[in-house]
Amino acid sequence: MDTSILKQGETYFLNLRFLLIVTVFIANAIEPLILQMSGLHQLFLWILTFHMPLFVLVTGYFAKSSLTGKVGRRTLTQIGLQYIIFQSIYSFLDYTFFHVANTHHSFFAPYLLLWFLASHICWRLISISTRKLSPTQQIILSLILGVLVGYLPFDGVWLSISRTFVFLPFFIIGTHFNFSVFMELITTWRKRGFAFVSVGLFVILGLWGLNVPTGWLFGSMTFIQLGQHEWYAGIFRIALYILQFISAAAFMAWIPMIESRITHMGRRTLYVFLLHGFIIRLANISGVYQHINTPEAAVLLIVTAIALTILLAQPFVTRLAHPLVEPSVHWIIHLENRAFRRS
Repeated sequence: MDTSILKQGETYFLNLRFLLIVTVFIANAIEPLILQMSGLHQLFLWILTFHMPLFVLVTGYFAKSSLTGKVGRRTLTQIGLQYIIFQSIYSFLDYTFFHVANTHHSFFAPYLLLWFLASHICWRLISISTRKLSPTQQIILSLILGVLVGYLPFDGVWLSISRTFVFLPFFIIGTHFNFSVFMELITTWRKRGFAFVSVGLFVILGLWGLNVPTGWLFGSMTFIQLGQHEWYAGIFRIALYILQFISAAAFMAWIPMIESRITHMGRRTLYVFLLHGFIIRLANISGVYQHINTPEAAVLLIVTAIALTILLAQPFVTRLAHPLVEPSVHWIIHLENRAFRRS
């Protein structure tokens, strides 16, 4: 592939990744208020239809060059270490400082946003184990698994098994995403059309979608947990996949192609993702949500979430938090090589 196309693809997906982490922060910030303000509920549902599917797709796109070999092994090790560190920190703070009830304090039950790290490990391993299949076969298999996982008879939160398979198709698509083909398809008028579809979905959700159970969009619950005991419950997930694919494609029309400041901040979204949970927890216990009861206050909350996203994506945060967010794994690799007598 032409290096200019590769560079343009990297720029586009970094821009997309930053704008997605903005929506992640906004969604988590407004979630405590969605039952009180219909406008925030509408925004929350709209974001849920595309933000995690696209985030997983972008992760797959950037992961495809580092799935195997020494780089792949080091990446898996680092993700595992990140999970252990932040699962420990968040659980400790929840237990001692935030005093959050009804939370599983276990490495086998990923803490809130940390499901993404646990699932990322699984997505990589599944991609490696199915690499002999064609891209079409991998996507079809992942969709089947995404539907079947809903029929499990136990809580889908354990080992993040539900979200792992529900969002697996988007990771697989990301690993096979061809940006040059995308560039040929995404003409100006099509971008405008998809942008119109994105706005239309936002309006439709406000008019008819407020009764949609958010559990379906989170992907963390089995069909039984969602109150669907019928054998045909999987059809609802298929319908949801269609909605998510449309919403994700439509949102991609908003993403700029040119390199800018958001491109560079897109390289540091992991820091925003792992650190913003502390801010959300502090906001919850501070009582600030009790004072947000007007549209103006809600807008200020959203603007604050955007500002904090930009703040957490700054280089000085990277320098300070680097040992936690991107811990060195050389010592683990060294011990592993010694244990298995690798050179």
